[in-house]
Amino acid sequence: MAFNLEGHGEDEEGMLSEINVTPFVDVMLVLLIVFMVAAPMMMAGVPVDLPRAANAPVPQVTQPLVLTLDRQGRVFIEEAETDPATLVATLAPMAAETPDRPVFLRADRNQAYGEVMRVLAALAASGFGRASLIGEAAP
Repeated sequence: MAFNLEGHGEDEEGMLSEINVTPFVDVMLVLLIVFMVAAPMMMAGVPVDLPRAANAPVPQVTQPLVLTLDRQGRVFIEEAETDPATLVATLAPMAAETPDRPVFLRADRNQAYGEVMRVLAALAASGFGRASLIGEAAP
């Protein structure tokens, strides 16, 4: 085997003796993607064989409480209109009964920001910890 003067490792037949790292990099990138996709699936938790219970499961509250603030500033709990001045007193027994019940607030788009904040403050003062604002999807 003869080396040329530049020292690149080329022999008489024109073959290169350098290492081609492109396939190695390709394999490493594929492995990286495989592990990035598989890692969140492996974090499911510790597998446990849970015991059976004779009692019926606890019913989950799936029906959210819906408050509506219309264009005129009237407040509705579900479908019933309520006085905005007594909103905290009306909501407090509901919050005491099920404090983790989801609450949705539907407010008219022309309603002032301060009025929406007033209703959210009443929800917080009555004992509901979280409320979600409802909007329409963009066309």
